[in-house]
Amino acid sequence: MTTFLTVPFFRTAAVVALAGALLAGCASESPSSMTLYDLGPLRSSGTQAVALSGSLPAISVADIQSPAWMDSQRMYYRLSYANDLQPRPYSTSKWTMPPAQLFAQRLKSGLARAGGVVVSASDGAINLPILHLEADDFSQTFESAGQSTAHVAIRASLFDGRVLRAQKLFVKQVPAASADAQGGAAALAAASDAIINEVGAWLATLPPKK
Repeated sequence: MTTFLTVPFFRTAAVVALAGALLAGCASESPSSMTLYDLGPLRSSGTQAVALSGSLPAISVADIQSPAWMDSQRMYYRLSYANDLQPRPYSTSKWTMPPAQLFAQRLKSGLARAGGVVVSASDGAINLPILHLEADDFSQTFESAGQSTAHVAIRASLFDGRVLRAQKLFVKQVPAASADAQGGAAALAAASDAIINEVGAWLATLPPKK
C-alpha cells in the first residue's frame, strides 16, 4: 500500500519541480533583465555624403510598413547553419521600439541633416511627393556559432499623389563584430546608415515633380 502511494507522490513532486523551473525561466526574461538597443547617435559622415550627392527634394514620409513578425521590439536572428527559415528572438535583448520605426526615424533625421525638407504624411502637407517605405528584412544571420551578418532590406517608393514616380529596393549586409545582440545591433545600425545614404542619393537624382 505504501509503495503504491509513493509513486504518485514522486510524480507530483517532479511536476511541481518542472513548473518551478519554467516559472524561473519566465522570470529571467522580465523587463528588468532586458537589455535595450537602438541605432545609436546619427553619424555625420553619412549625411555629408548625401548632401554632396545633390539637392534633396522636399518630401512627405508615410508610416513605414513591415511584416507582422517585425512589428514588435523583439531582436531577431537566424541560424543559417540550422534553419534559416525560422526567425528567432533574443530572450534578453530588445529594441527600444519596432526596428522599422527606428529606421524611419533615423531616415528622417538623416535627410533633414543633409539639408532636405522632411515632414510626416500625417501632417497633411499638400503638393509634396510622398515617400513610402517597406521593411522586408531587419535581422542578424549566423553563418556559424561565432560569425554573423546584419541584413537590412528596404523598398522605397516615391508617389505624386497616386502616381508612382520611382521605386527602388535597397539591400545591405554588414558583418557583425561579435556574435551576439550587441554586435548585431551595431551592424544593423551601420547597414541602416548605408541604406539611408543611398536613399538620399537616389532622391537627389530624381527629376522634380511636374
